[in-house]
Amino acid sequence: MYPAQFNYFAPKSVDETLELLDKFRDDAKILAGGQSLIILMKLRLFSPKNIIDINKIPGLSYIKEEEGYLKIGALTRYSDLEYSDLIKSRYPLLYESIKHLADPIVRNVGTVGGNVCHNDPGNNLPSVMLAYNAEFLVKSISKQRVIKAIDFFIGPYQTALQSNEMVVEIRIPVQEPKNSGAYMKLERRAGDFAIVASAVNVSIDDNGYLKKVGIALGAVGSTAIKADKAEEFLIGKKADKEVIKKASEIASEQTNPSSTPFGPSAEYKKAMAKVLTFRAFKNALRKVGVEI
Repeated sequence: MYPAQFNYFAPKSVDETLELLDKFRDDAKILAGGQSLIILMKLRLFSPKNIIDINKIPGLSYIKEEEGYLKIGALTRYSDLEYSDLIKSRYPLLYESIKHLADPIVRNVGTVGGNVCHNDPGNNLPSVMLAYNAEFLVKSISKQRVIKAIDFFIGPYQTALQSNEMVVEIRIPVQEPKNSGAYMKLERRAGDFAIVASAVNVSIDDNGYLKKVGIALGAVGSTAIKADKAEEFLIGKKADKEVIKKASEIASEQTNPSSTPFGPSAEYKKAMAKVLTFRAFKNALRKVGVEI
């Protein structure tokens, strides 16, 4: 099936893009990697009247540590993260989530900004952003603002973006020296959307006590879920097997999965959320020399 007719724009600056968004509002959609948008348009599940292609805008693709943040431009491709030494060495949770994302063809085209703005409940990056306590720099023609990840993802395929706004930068706090993370994903086959996913980010002190913890779960609710009760339970505790098992149970209790036709039951998804969270902690802690 072919998409419905639309008007096509290819602005060469962020300001030009924002002018178009302000003009067309709900009748416009930004095209970045297009890995989700084009499919929805071809199926005519989504038929925007105006497409704004931002791929010709310079300066929206970068990876850098600056002012206490890892800053990622909205047009940065998944493959840029996959092959970044900085990401691989200092942001293992993000690196693992990208390695689990779709296939090399998609990773060469898809963008970080497009992923978070699409907010598919089964996609990798929303839960990762919640686990990192990330922020998003958002611009409109009249102002800019920063939205925390916890406030950004509001429902399936829904974010806190206004119709005249665009994400220009993703910000992840620079991680502490004894930091690690892991991403675990249950999928039907490699590269699929998650049946259940768990993202864990953890920092420990020199005595093995948990200083900072981020836990988020994907595909077990209408959007990615931040397991804040499990995080609070862990802070200040010794990282041992029983503590992590209890935290994984608390995280699972915060999920709200639904059964799917011809697919796993809600009970199965909730059970797997507990299992995957424990495994993610085990993998993350092993990287900083703690065995559980």
